[in-house]
Amino acid sequence: MDAIEKAIRNALEKGNAEDRAFRERVYRAAFAALDRALQANPGVTVEVAIKRRKAIQAKITEIESEYLPAVPGVAPQIDAPAGEAEGGAAPAVEAGPKAPSPAVAVDGTVQPGSDAPRSRVLPVVPDIMPDASLPGAPAIDMSAPAAPGAATEVAPDRDERRIRGRRLPLTAIFFTVTLLAAIGIGLYFAMQTGVFKTAAQLNTAPPEAPPTVEDDDFTPADGANAPAKPGAADQSRDWINVFSPTDPTHVAAPSDAKAEVMKDDSAPFLRIQSGASGSAIAFDVGQGVLEKLAGKHAVFDIIARAEDGKDTQISVDCNFGELGDCGRKRYAVGQQKNEYLFDVKFPDKHPGSAGTIAINSDFDKQGKAVNVYEIRVSIEP
Repeated sequence: MDAIEKAIRNALEKGNAEDRAFRERVYRAAFAALDRALQANPGVTVEVAIKRRKAIQAKITEIESEYLPAVPGVAPQIDAPAGEAEGGAAPAVEAGPKAPSPAVAVDGTVQPGSDAPRSRVLPVVPDIMPDASLPGAPAIDMSAPAAPGAATEVAPDRDERRIRGRRLPLTAIFFTVTLLAAIGIGLYFAMQTGVFKTAAQLNTAPPEAPPTVEDDDFTPADGANAPAKPGAADQSRDWINVFSPTDPTHVAAPSDAKAEVMKDDSAPFLRIQSGASGSAIAFDVGQGVLEKLAGKHAVFDIIARAEDGKDTQISVDCNFGELGDCGRKRYAVGQQKNEYLFDVKFPDKHPGSAGTIAINSDFDKQGKAVNVYEIRVSIEP
């Protein structure tokens, strides 16, 4: 016995199953329970719902046939002979009034005079729709699974498939993933090989740092600050000595700075090293030298190089008393001995005292040293 039949029979046992009106209420309740079960399962399609409804209708037809009487044998109609019709025919027998009964269909034919049992009748059950009000009908639970073989799990209908969209076949998915992976690998190697880099980004060599001057408050107009090779400017200039390593008494080093006379293959020099505070080493410029420069356009020349293997940047400040200063200069100093020039236009007045040229050996405060070979000055014609 499947779940549908069991539910209907359990409901019939709760009342008078011989009462046709009671059975009809049970059948209506069965359809109503089916509708509730279908509404609670949105995955069921219209086709499956129709099949479930027809299954209940067929089961009701089968159950209803058990409550209807069998059809009695049908007597044949015999026409009397002509003589008897005139002389005295057999009396016509009329059947009594027919009792009301539901429409039936005879299952098979009945032969006249046959001793076979009376044929079984099948009720013609209409498509009973659920009624909102079913007084006296017991509750029927149609949520139980259908009979074996009935479809209970149904794929979404065509409309739902259109909403979700078509699924790509495995071949298309594999092709798409492979294509994306190839593109990603190509981009990675292109980035690693520098395809998208500019020429400046591809140039990974250490930047060349030719000796240059950076002036915070003074910009020369004649390029006199460019470093020159030692002796390059000697042919046309009369130089006045400002500092020589042979007389280091005119050099002042703060407590955290160092100044030491040393010598290499070319000449003696003064190795200066600024302290962690960035303090500078001061070189005296005598008052007599400043008196010669008053009212003149002068060019100063610092001959120096960096300590072996330690390129650095130096800064130069001047204090010439009544004659002013030279502004702050910055130079990149390399391993080769070079001349670092700057010019000053002095006012035409008496200096009143000596001046100084202060050199910071490492503008970045990393403790790098500079070898100073000479400081000198000449007057522009």
